[in-house]
Amino acid sequence: MKNILNRLSLPTVLVSVVVLAAGCQCCRNTGASMTATATAAGAEVSAPTKAAQAAMTPQSALAELKTGNARFVAGHPLKRNFPADAKATASGQYPFAVVLSCLDSRQPIEIVLDQGIGDIFSARVAGNVLNDDILGSLEFACKVSGAKLIAVIGHSNCGAIKGAVDSVELGSLTGLLTKIHPAMYQVPADAQPRNSKNLEFVDRVAEANVRLVMQEVRERSPILREMIEQGRIGLAGGMYELSSGKVEFFDK
Repeated sequence: MKNILNRLSLPTVLVSVVVLAAGCQCCRNTGASMTATATAAGAEVSAPTKAAQAAMTPQSALAELKTGNARFVAGHPLKRNFPADAKATASGQYPFAVVLSCLDSRQPIEIVLDQGIGDIFSARVAGNVLNDDILGSLEFACKVSGAKLIAVIGHSNCGAIKGAVDSVELGSLTGLLTKIHPAMYQVPADAQPRNSKNLEFVDRVAEANVRLVMQEVRERSPILREMIEQGRIGLAGGMYELSSGKVEFFDK
């Protein structure tokens, strides 16, 4: 009787082994398909690998940022083991995107996009402006380290934008804010008053600033422009709404 029971339980054991193996394989994969599977199964996500980065496309990279933000807004972030990910990425990194965002403490970009250690490069500066150092960092992220997407993300009620529209002068900040001034002229003159008290105007300038920074990336970096034109990387922009936590990515 004991042998019969053992034989009957063998298929069950084999099925369990197959399911367990499939689950382990899921955790070794990264990218948009991995995160969707992990979310459905409640599995723990692991740090990205070189193979996963290579399999990413600019389109799938953008899709993952959108999906990650949707998880954040819904309050369902992926399960991560940060100490383990820190160890796993200590010898190398394979981020799938680089995000240029504002310094603002209310826009912690990895959190609002639900990305973990090693998933994305993060370049943060007040007003998400572009300078030579930031541009060089974007070139490093894409040309050297294999990121497939550049995302420029501004946000609502931005203090740097407010300072720029009010022509604030404060030490080295003065020069930074002047980089935002061209965005003011992109907003039609009928937007009044043109100061920080008009929050709609502030947000319109913030969006115009993101679009101008995207334009600057193409114009000022032959390296990145070539990669974009060849379809090797993508360039996307968006605005983060502080009150909702949602990133609205531009259609084009």
